[in-house]
Amino acid sequence: MADLLDIIGRFAIEGHATEVRPLGEGFINDTFIATTDGPHRYILQRKNKNVFPDVPAMMDNIAAVTEHIKRKVKDPLRETLTVIPAKDGKLYYQDEDGEYWAVCLFIEDTITYDIASSPEMARQGGIGIGRFQALLADFDKPLAEVIKGFHNIRWRFTQWDASLAADQAGRKDAVAAEISFVEARRERMLSFWRMVEDGTLPMRVTHNDTKLSNILFDRSSGDVLCAIDLDTVMSSTSLNDVGDAIRSYANATVEDDPDYEKVALRLDMYEAYMDGYLSQRRDTLAPSEKEWMAFAPLYITYEQVLRFLMDYIDGDRYYKIKYPEHNLVRTRSQTALLNSMEASYPAMQKIVGKLLQ
Repeated sequence: MADLLDIIGRFAIEGHATEVRPLGEGFINDTFIATTDGPHRYILQRKNKNVFPDVPAMMDNIAAVTEHIKRKVKDPLRETLTVIPAKDGKLYYQDEDGEYWAVCLFIEDTITYDIASSPEMARQGGIGIGRFQALLADFDKPLAEVIKGFHNIRWRFTQWDASLAADQAGRKDAVAAEISFVEARRERMLSFWRMVEDGTLPMRVTHNDTKLSNILFDRSSGDVLCAIDLDTVMSSTSLNDVGDAIRSYANATVEDDPDYEKVALRLDMYEAYMDGYLSQRRDTLAPSEKEWMAFAPLYITYEQVLRFLMDYIDGDRYYKIKYPEHNLVRTRSQTALLNSMEASYPAMQKIVGKLLQ
């Protein structure tokens, strides 16, 4: 392990670091908390350059959106992340092994939650992402594409077609029914994405990782403070964030539950999230975004079906698996969720219409 005290000392922190210890599990980045003899603690992260091949561009994205937010909020040190530059002025430090490190201010007296255990918690998650997007609705600077083709179904189909042609693990014939399910919806999903490509659905700043644990709450008041973990901030349709959140929050069970009978869209959780989200975004959404809001969870869940199945066909090269059929179980579980969403789609549209009145 690198000398963490030396690395944090490369950044323009106040005071000197006295201790650096791990924070959380971290599925992508390695995260640490640094205690100092100054007034603040700091978050130190080793960014995963395999997931994020252009860390400098990613840090530029984060700095641009957080600086925009700071100009709009009452407490800029608590209501968004504060990026701490290195002493040479860069937003990162690259060590002698080529690893990238970044630092931000640790926001004290806060709490996060891993899951939405109730409709009220789902509503709070909706407020968090809705507020993040609303604060950035007038952001007009270009953002780098830090992960190629993220939520771009046309790009996913390019990968999908290549995967089917190669059939590297010899599994294609055994999943013919699952492939047919994906193919039957190809044109519908492409037609949705064409509205992003032609500007019908405007490009916005999107978070792209809208799980509840990326919303920070004030420990004392319980109020939403801000969205965190901004590594995947990019430009896309704001509907992607809605769809990703609903896929996570409103599933009656976990995304890889092998008991497919348990899998279903919970309309109470859906309505609660949308109530919170639209309370923040109602006045900054285009008519086309309102029209297609209810479709977003179907689009994102479909993409996840495709990605899990593609990885299974490829021989499980992307997602970590716990047992040989894990990606196939994920595929079928998410397929069950998409079937439930399709059956509930008229009700989802009705809920959005009611909340927009």
